[in-house]
Amino acid sequence: MLHFDSDYMEGAHPAIMKRLMETNMEQTPGYGTDEYSNSAKEKIKKACNAPEAEVFFLMGGTQTNRTAIDGILRGYEGVLAAECGHISVHESGAIEAGGHKVLALPHERGKLKTKTVEDYLARFYQDANWPHMVIPGMLYVSHPTEYGAIYTKAELEGLHEVCKRYHIPMYIDGARLGYGLAADNTDVTLSDIARCCEAFYIGGTKVGALFGEALVFTNTKLVPHFFTTIKQHGGLLAKGRLLGLQFDTLFTDDLYMKISRRAIERARELKAGLKEKGYELFFESPTNQQFLIMENKKIEELKEKVSFGFWEVYDEKHTVVRIATGWATESADIRALLKLL
Repeated sequence: MLHFDSDYMEGAHPAIMKRLMETNMEQTPGYGTDEYSNSAKEKIKKACNAPEAEVFFLMGGTQTNRTAIDGILRGYEGVLAAECGHISVHESGAIEAGGHKVLALPHERGKLKTKTVEDYLARFYQDANWPHMVIPGMLYVSHPTEYGAIYTKAELEGLHEVCKRYHIPMYIDGARLGYGLAADNTDVTLSDIARCCEAFYIGGTKVGALFGEALVFTNTKLVPHFFTTIKQHGGLLAKGRLLGLQFDTLFTDDLYMKISRRAIERARELKAGLKEKGYELFFESPTNQQFLIMENKKIEELKEKVSFGFWEVYDEKHTVVRIATGWATESADIRALLKLL
């Protein structure tokens, strides 16, 4: 079988596995207070050009989103997000289970427009009954989005300006951040991400790590005692060095960006091959997630030799499927898939 379901099908990059084995019998302090975690934090802050930031390591994306959002919001506040946003659809109501409503907004390929957010906030406070309603306490965006789309620097700056005007923080879900930063024709850097929000996370699970996400607070006063908040949510890993060591490796010699670019190169090869064979793309994605429209009959045939993701029903005879490349995808894998197609 060829596997293109997602970008975390493999374990971890060999450099990470090597360092985990080399340090396996070392004894270090727990809960992320070890030398490897401290080194990783410094490297991340340097890469973000945010020396005053605070960095925390958690184990997964849903856990990171829920812990960060619950820590940021007060009990009567909700979070603005795209209708297709990960917290809106694919986290099993984790945010609502924490007592906060997801305030879903219309989107374009997962992207929120500045005007959409601004209009919602303006209408909300024009309603004389707003004290009786769920107050929008923060903005959540994904970069890249669930559709593989990316924001421009100007778009992120615009959204952030609206948030500052209404005194709410902006939070960026970076589960696939590496693939967004490595995308063709992007003008957004890691430094721009750090500048355009109060908090964001750098995804490791989908970009070469065995597991783990690095949560960065550029506004260090946003959540006092966040270490304790992580513990309260059951997210504090006792053997924290297992997280720190992975990010220390990913942020050594630009490894994070190198492997992210590999996934984009494979996606570029895939896209060119699909177009050459006459397949119709659902839309032009600049990242590692590619969406194509296929006949349902052909999908059933392909399933016998390839695993991939269902996305949405297109019409009675066609379905949109997602094919995701990742940091470990080889050109040979792409050629084998194209041959089957």
